[in-house]
Amino acid sequence: MKTVISEPLYKGVDEYFNQLFLQNDVIPAKVLEHCKNKEMPAINVAPNQGKLLNFLVKMKGAKRILEIGTLGAYSTVWMALALPENGRLITLDFDENYIKVARESIQIAGLQDKVEIRVGLAADSLAQMVQDNEAPFDFVFIDADKENNPVYLEYALKLSRPGTIIVFDNVVRQAKILDTSDKADNIRGLRRSFEEMAVNPRLDVTAFQTLGLKGWDGLAIALVQ
Repeated sequence: MKTVISEPLYKGVDEYFNQLFLQNDVIPAKVLEHCKNKEMPAINVAPNQGKLLNFLVKMKGAKRILEIGTLGAYSTVWMALALPENGRLITLDFDENYIKVARESIQIAGLQDKVEIRVGLAADSLAQMVQDNEAPFDFVFIDADKENNPVYLEYALKLSRPGTIIVFDNVVRQAKILDTSDKADNIRGLRRSFEEMAVNPRLDVTAFQTLGLKGWDGLAIALVQ
């Protein structure tokens, strides 16, 4: 007998794992609750995805993180908690309301000394970082407007070095990426960034689907050579 994979079922699996394995992650839970209370859009990473980012930062031994797209700083906090004492995370956003909530989230987490929010359009902030010869990053998380993913990829590479890990969120979009007739800017941006990654000799890339609290989506992970 086949199991019908319904939304309550796959979301329930995530909730089951989160209750088991994330019960000691009190700080991210407080930040997520704060974001909900501030009525932030529910487009943040899921808790288990946040912990995956935390693990990746730890496994990499990253000291410098770049995040493109802050929202309420939920993913920011997960990653910053994995940094060593002398670690630094720079996160980029332009929305004044998001930035206000993000600053509060960072304060709740006690991470003011490790996290810097740079305000403005991400492409402008990235261009300025390149111009200023910003030191390379060990880990980059891209979770912003998908139509500009090719631009963010270009700058991420300029701000990377061999061994840098670049993670892209929301890369499946309920399989809309397979529809070549879909002219939506976000889908076109995703497909263009995939095509560029596939032929870039500096990148080794994998991508996979996810199904859970955030629906049917996925992640792409690139390792800079």
